[in-house]
Amino acid sequence: MFDTQAAPDNRLREPLEAVFDRVPAAWRGVTDPFIQSHAGRALAAFVDQRLHEGAVIYPQHVLRALEYGPPEAMRVVIVGQDPYHGAGQAQGLAFSVEPGQRKLPPSLRNILKEVSADTGAASRCVDDLSPWAGQGVLLLNSALTVEDGAPASHAGRGWEVLTDALLARVAAQPEPTVFMLWGASAQRKRALVERPGPAAHLVLEANHPSPLSANRPPVPFIGCRHFSRANAFLASNRRGSAIRW
Repeated sequence: MFDTQAAPDNRLREPLEAVFDRVPAAWRGVTDPFIQSHAGRALAAFVDQRLHEGAVIYPQHVLRALEYGPPEAMRVVIVGQDPYHGAGQAQGLAFSVEPGQRKLPPSLRNILKEVSADTGAASRCVDDLSPWAGQGVLLLNSALTVEDGAPASHAGRGWEVLTDALLARVAAQPEPTVFMLWGASAQRKRALVERPGPAAHLVLEANHPSPLSANRPPVPFIGCRHFSRANAFLASNRRGSAIRW
């Protein structure tokens, strides 16, 4: 018998401004000025026009990463590139997928592999990384929408203006925070989050977890031990219990 289970419908089906209307109050100081700016209006017009033209755009919950607590509650930030571009995958959290996937994206497989090797225990997550988000891990892509089968199709359209501002907002909090920058795209944001002094953030860099780069120099993702290093930093700065990766 064939498996006929349909992929979750994770398509965006509403105007972008409606998405911004539901952003939690704690983040509105960043998102409201953006959507009212020239860059924000241009982005909304582009996304809405592509929807009108019949483009399939993911994910449905574009700003889901902001739903798990205020900026001050974010203890770790993991920066991705853009959402997965396959049906039923992207859910609004960087690197995470909707539950029940029959086949995981290769980058996510490598992330879970590194968690196991680094911490000595299998990850508590098998596909959906929302349990990480619930512990104060901001899973933020640089671009927050993508078209079906077309990676990076919404890159350079304005999302980066918003996500840079969100990163800067988290970096401005007084509490030391961990920033994981995987791949060249994420590492270009280092200047946004670095902070010298006794309350310095921990900025961890490695190659992207994609199989194309995960084992390559200069800093292979496999073996980077970012997860245990993050927990050690949180403990030394009294930022709550360890993340249950």
